[in-house]
Amino acid sequence: MSINRPGLPGDLPPAETLWARWALIAAFGATTANERRPSAHRTGRWIDDEGLHWDDAGCTWWVMSRMGEGRYVLYGEDESSGTRWHEPPVDVLAGGPAWLPWEELKDRLSGDELGCVYWYEDGAWARAPYPDGLDDDGLDCGMSELADRAEAAALLAERLAPVDGAPGAAAVLALAEAGPLQDVDALLARVRNPDGDDPDPSAVARALARSGLTDGPAAR
Repeated sequence: MSINRPGLPGDLPPAETLWARWALIAAFGATTANERRPSAHRTGRWIDDEGLHWDDAGCTWWVMSRMGEGRYVLYGEDESSGTRWHEPPVDVLAGGPAWLPWEELKDRLSGDELGCVYWYEDGAWARAPYPDGLDDDGLDCGMSELADRAEAAALLAERLAPVDGAPGAAAVLALAEAGPLQDVDALLARVRNPDGDDPDPSAVARALARSGLTDGPAAR
């Protein structure tokens, strides 16, 4: 799936699908040490009480939060976004529903941190209207790997050790999208760290539970 510049609501997969992909990849990278680190000091992809995060510590940061049954919000910033520099500046909150996390979004906006906001309700994504002259809102650079199924599977494959006869990364991704995941212990046994450090399956299990990809409460 390709994303236009600027992004269009139809460029994104359904929110439940995007959540499952992001959450699975974030969970397989979870460690106990990072769980204890404040979100402001973390990088990569992770999940906490606020939702899903992606921060490369330089060019891009994103958050996806569940806002109730069937409702999600996706917001963030990439250096490619022109919404803040457009004249006149683009109101990325225009038309947003009442259930958005307005205090957080306005705080980000006041600090010149917010590039775009997308919200999901009744099975469809939406965003503020953009002027014709806007070249990019950052969605492509921020979400392209997760919007494309093959690219998301490749990210997962970095942390999922291959096992003969077991589902590959693409198949596990499909299982997560259909959810909830089964045979979780078998998946945890396949966790690997591409940097060579020891894997942390307990942290992965907690992140999977927190994300809702598995049955039962999150382990503490």
